[in-house]
Amino acid sequence: MSLSPRVDAEAKTCTPSGKIKGKKPPKDQCNKAHDSECCEEGKYYDIYNCSPSVSAQTKAVLTLNGFEKGADGGGPSECDNKYHSDNDPIVALSTGWFNKMKRCFKNITIYGNGRSVTAMVVDECDSTMGCDKPHDYQPPCDNNIVDASVAVWEALGVPKKDQGTMDIYWSDS
Repeated sequence: MSLSPRVDAEAKTCTPSGKIKGKKPPKDQCNKAHDSECCEEGKYYDIYNCSPSVSAQTKAVLTLNGFEKGADGGGPSECDNKYHSDNDPIVALSTGWFNKMKRCFKNITIYGNGRSVTAMVVDECDSTMGCDKPHDYQPPCDNNIVDASVAVWEALGVPKKDQGTMDIYWSDS
């Protein structure tokens, strides 16, 4: 019996492209909503220009984000320089998946908690910068993040108390 080599999209790794050093946020400058982490003084954070390969079932970590003005998402969305309602199923993707705005306003399908939901990409979860005012003094995103509105979490049937991070799969719609 001959075994053919297994092709695995996850085998292609995306390694850090560098590091940034954390700075202590000025008083009340880091928005900690949705359990957001603030940069730690002197800690080094990995940055990524890439993300794992996209497939029909791309593994990712779903995180909770606010896209409204004053929310933990920071400034307006990258795709249109506007704020968006958290009642809409929208997401921000890690830098590599965001692909220099090529996924702006495209839909992705997210699979998690035994359900699926279609969401529109409106923003980048920046994997190349962080720990500064434009990023609400939060660290850079990992390279495998789908940062989602409350509407996405609700469509997946995740109770509010359990919203925060969850392993998921996603694909282009």
